Amino acid sequence: MTGLTPTITRWQGVGLMASTLLGTGVFILPQLTVNAAGAWALWTWALLVVAILPLGWVFAVLSRDFPHAGGPAFFVQEAFGIRYGHIVGLMFVCVVPLGAPAALMMTFEFLKPLIELSPLQIMIAQVAVILGMFSINLKGMQLSGKIQLYITLSIAAVVFAMIVALLVGTGEVAVAENLKQGSATGVMAAVSLAIWGFLGIEAITHLSSEFKNPKKDFVPAVMMGVALVGVVFVFCTYLSMFDPSADLAMVSAYQMLLGDSGPWVIGILGLVSGFATVNVYFSSVARLVWVLSNDGVLPKALGTTNQHGIPQQALLVVQAISILIIFGTFISDQPYEQIVRWVNGVFVFIYALSMMAAWRLLGKKHRPAIVLGLLVCAVFFYCLGPSMVYGCLLAVVLFFWAQRFHRKVVA
Repeated sequence: MTGLTPTITRWQGVGLMASTLLGTGVFILPQLTVNAAGAWALWTWALLVVAILPLGWVFAVLSRDFPHAGGPAFFVQEAFGIRYGHIVGLMFVCVVPLGAPAALMMTFEFLKPLIELSPLQIMIAQVAVILGMFSINLKGMQLSGKIQLYITLSIAAVVFAMIVALLVGTGEVAVAENLKQGSATGVMAAVSLAIWGFLGIEAITHLSSEFKNPKKDFVPAVMMGVALVGVVFVFCTYLSMFDPSADLAMVSAYQMLLGDSGPWVIGILGLVSGFATVNVYFSSVARLVWVLSNDGVLPKALGTTNQHGIPQQALLVVQAISILIIFGTFISDQPYEQIVRWVNGVFVFIYALSMMAAWRLLGKKHRPAIVLGLLVCAVFFYCLGPSMVYGCLLAVVLFFWAQRFHRKVVA
């Protein structure tokens, strides 16, 4: 079995981590949460950032101590056996082709201030983007890591410039007076969407074996990326409160503070950042398919790599399935907000099982963080409510499939 090539440095890892988390949501999710939680949206994000830190820490330590392209599936396998590792791996494989179309739908929202496209044209453009990502990923993650570090720094610089303009400006810029009052129900709705902003902590775990020095660099890369993203999301939420009823509140805030170039600056950054997020997810799930193929769970043809150490066939199949789902969402006209909640529900299962695995695999000094991570997963489960049905059904189906598959293997 050909190994994957280690090429990622600490700062490239920060770029991959931060751009994955910022991704499609950085300039959209804050506005959605303001519309849901009103005046309490800022506190919702601040608490969510604090809550996500123990999850990030546990994932980072697991990936440092158990570097493997299988990510959470490998952790669960090491803790509970290969059967349950396969369940987690297949959950991830099943959810990414669903999440990628939702991510692209959010990303293409940034085109609205720039150009008017029909739904058919948008769908064609989404397919073209996926085909372009396939070409980029054929040569590995080093180039992608460099590009995404620059994207992350650019987003942070724009948000910082807006905050500076707000602090030193003399104009009348303030939180909208008609901002609705916060409520517990609104906070729960906001959390059910905001979880999307931190999907990606687990995605980079699939790449831990491709860090040049994972023992030294992986944990700092993850935690620095999470901290940077948390600050950016909180600031973007505050800026979105200036005009939450606008098509894109961040564009409106930019125009208030820095001028009329808002549609171009926010639009281009939003597009590129969203594409970067989808790119990392495709890369991560392709590596997981490669692992599952070599375990005999998926067809052997998916377990090969090209001359750059990239699982080319796995990447091709994953992206082809996503294209089919894009066609399906176009025909059914499915809103991306609901798809986001379905995807979030599946990841709550993956996170909870990973925390349980960490309890067995890591030392006792990490258990306070693990307990906090499990409590956070329980809160997420409650906030998602009926949207957890998709994740529950997927978990049940894969559980019974795994039972049958492993009985056949033993026989």
